[in-house]
Parts: sequence; structure tokens; C-alpha cells
Amino acid sequence: MDSNPNWPELIRKAVIEAEEVLHRLLPDLQAIATRNHEKVLKAFQEEHVATYHLQGTTGYGLGDSGREVLDRVVARILGTEAALVRGQFVSGTHAIAAALFGVLRPGDHLISVSGPPYDTLEEVIGLRGEGQGSLLDFGVTYDAIPLDSEGKLQYALFSEKITAKTRMLIVQRSCGYAWRNSLRISQLKELVDFVRTHYPDLLIFVDNCYGELVEMLEPGDIGVDLLAGSLIKNLGGSIAPTGGYVAGRSDLVQLSAQRLTAPGIGEHVGSTLEWQRLFYQGLFFSPLTVSEAVKGAVFSAAFWRALGFEVHPEPEAPRTDLIQAIKLGSREKMIAFCQGLQKGSPVDSHVLPIPSGMPGYEDEIIMAGGTFIQGATSEFSADGPLREPYIVYQQGGISHTYVQMGNILAALNLWQQGLLG
Repeated sequence: MDSNPNWPELIRKAVIEAEEVLHRLLPDLQAIATRNHEKVLKAFQEEHVATYHLQGTTGYGLGDSGREVLDRVVARILGTEAALVRGQFVSGTHAIAAALFGVLRPGDHLISVSGPPYDTLEEVIGLRGEGQGSLLDFGVTYDAIPLDSEGKLQYALFSEKITAKTRMLIVQRSCGYAWRNSLRISQLKELVDFVRTHYPDLLIFVDNCYGELVEMLEPGDIGVDLLAGSLIKNLGGSIAPTGGYVAGRSDLVQLSAQRLTAPGIGEHVGSTLEWQRLFYQGLFFSPLTVSEAVKGAVFSAAFWRALGFEVHPEPEAPRTDLIQAIKLGSREKMIAFCQGLQKGSPVDSHVLPIPSGMPGYEDEIIMAGGTFIQGATSEFSADGPLREPYIVYQQGGISHTYVQMGNILAALNLWQQGLLG
């Protein structure tokens, strides 16, 4: 991207520096993207995806071969025995909740080994909101073990919490709304090896949101029992209009399906309406959109670092998800950032984001991103809770040029309000 002579000097210099950093890292990023393109294409070919699989069904959706083949394609991509890919999942949180409620039973004990859960899971678990039918309401107990100061799993600490009732360990791969390292596949592999050696009956569940196709391997490839995510994030390729997935061991996926629909019905029903082709097409495009989003995140990290802000991860750090965090330090800067970024959106560029309450979140949230699919963070968005130390979290990016433009507009808005430099 050519720098604009009308930009302030510090922004022009930051753009040049960020593009130099991205250029140096491109070969490694492209190698991962190529590998994942090949993997997705091979999955489509091995399952013999045909034109008639792209047609949707109505009503009960009985005998929907397109739905069944899509499940198998996604299972191949994620390295699992089975998958449940459904438009009836309204979000990643819904898919995760279906998996947890499907597998866990009253009296079971759940441990989060990656610290506190993402905000929207707090009421699912029962940390907030009494009497809503949470896991706690149904007699499932819970503990959380923080990561250490280096962002690593603390095996000794969570081993102390394991009891005869402990059924599952849950891991949030992405940093969520936390200033921490996201967990790489190599770290998850260490966890799997440790658990299989010392606690072979424990289940390992991974919240895989934002992580799909960022590395060459997926959690299923290294033996994770169950994982879940959203289709308006990575695997939807910015085309899927809704939906989510659960994938993993066949018996556990079937239990999740019983929770999504009803016992005895499970995965055998669920119409696919007009979105069937969009699911397939978005999935095929997803390696491209994910690789573009990663490039955008690298640029963003280098750009804001050059402007003097703390960023996480650093641009040179290995990537395992699409999240890029920028620590802005004040409510005013965070609002100005999101309002500037909004100006670069293809939809609602004229709209002014303001903080507000949102279902599932305790703090006020500000969100920027004019997306064609409501809330589709695969397209490009930035948001965060209005709380200290005022960190904004970027995710997605249908093209890295689009991400660059949004970040520059955010910086210009800070500059114009006297909040930069």
C-alpha cells in the first residue's frame, strides 16, 4: 500500500515499517496457507462432493446427503472421527454449550486449564446468572487454573484439582478478551500427551474459535477428544451466513447432537435451507480468508507497535489464531479506535459505534465492523470490553489490504482527536 503524503509523518513511517515486517514474514505464512489449501481441496475430493450436495432441504431435513457429506468433509479437515456442522447453531458459544451439556452429567467436574473462560461462557458454566439452566444449576462443578506468567499450562496446579469426579478439561485456544498468549498446537499436544499418560479417562475439549487453519495441524490431529467453533469465523470463509460445528470422537459428537436437537433424533434431522451451498463454498474459501486475516494481523501488530502501543502477539510471533490485541490505555482511545476503523467498512461506514451492553457480557462492549453477515468476525472487526487496561481485539480480515486500510483510518481518527503522538 502506497503511503499518502497527507498522512501525519508518524503514521506514514508506521505503515512503511509494518509493510517491511509483513514482507519478511510472508514466505512462512504462505507455506502454511498452501498446506491448508491442499488439505481442504483434498477433503472435498475424497468425499466426492457433487452438485446435488449443494442443494438444501426443508422441514425435518431427513435424508440430507449434502449435510452428511459436509460433516465428513469438516471432520477430515479437523482431523477428527466425526463432525456436526449445522446452521441451527447460532454461535460458537451455542456449539460449545451443546457439546458441554451433551457430554457432562450431574456430579461431573469440569476444569478450565487455560484460565477464566471467554465472557459468553460464564453464564453457560454458571459463574454469572443464577437459575438460567447453567452447568452449575445441573450439578456440574467447575474450577479454573490460570496460565503461568509465560502463558504456559500449569500441569502441577490443575493436577491438584483433579478428583474422581473430574470428567473433562476445557481449553480455550484463543486468548479471547485476555492479554495472554493463545495456545499453539504444540502446547495442546503436550497437554494431550500428559493427560493420556496420567489421566487416561479424562476428556479434553478445545474451544477452537479463531484457530482453524491458522497452523498446519488441528486439535483433532493431535488427539483432542472434542472441539467446537463458529462458521461466521474461520471455517465459514466470510460466506457462511450462520452456523457452527462440533467435531471429535464419534460418540461425543453424537451426544452433542442429542443436545442440539433431542434424544433419539440427534444428527439425523435439521434442514439446510438455502445455506447449504454457502457452507460448502465458504469452507472451500476458508484457507484463503484465514491466510489473508493472518497477514492483516501481522501488519496490524507491526503498525501499532511502530506507533508506540503494546501489542499482543508481537508481529514476529508464531500465529495460532486470528486475534490481534492492541493495548490502548484509555476509554477515549478505545472508542476513537473503533469509530475510526468503522469508517473503513463496506457496510455501515457512516455509523458511529458506541459502547453498550450485550447479552452474555458483563461489561459494556464496543464493536466496529460493517459486515455483510451480522457479527461475522471472519470479515474483519474489532471490539472489546470497556474495562482497564482498555484493550481492543481485532479479528478476521477478508483481505489483508482491507485490514491495513481499517487500521490506518483508526490511527487517523486518534490523531485527529489529539490522542496519538
